[in-house]
Amino acid sequence: MTAGFDLWMLGAEAGSVMMLRTARIAAGGSAGAAEAELMVTEKIRAAIELQTRLMSGTLGVTALGATQGTLKHYRRKVAANNRRLSRPVDDRRT
Repeated sequence: MTAGFDLWMLGAEAGSVMMLRTARIAAGGSAGAAEAELMVTEKIRAAIELQTRLMSGTLGVTALGATQGTLKHYRRKVAANNRRLSRPVDDRRT
């Protein structure tokens, strides 16, 4: 039951991040270009981190444990992006 709720929450949170990212990229400029590059970099990094955790056994030894570990891994990443993207854009930083 917990894994199902976590999966549902990940979908809801990811939808919010997708909307915020799309808006930032669509706005263009240096912030939009930086966001597009960061998006790809983060996705690759998150996948590599997850694969490393899977191979080292730190996700869990059961299918349910690995599922919950995977969801926790991605929910942390999505939450961090949601916080970052919810802040106003400062074009001078990029």
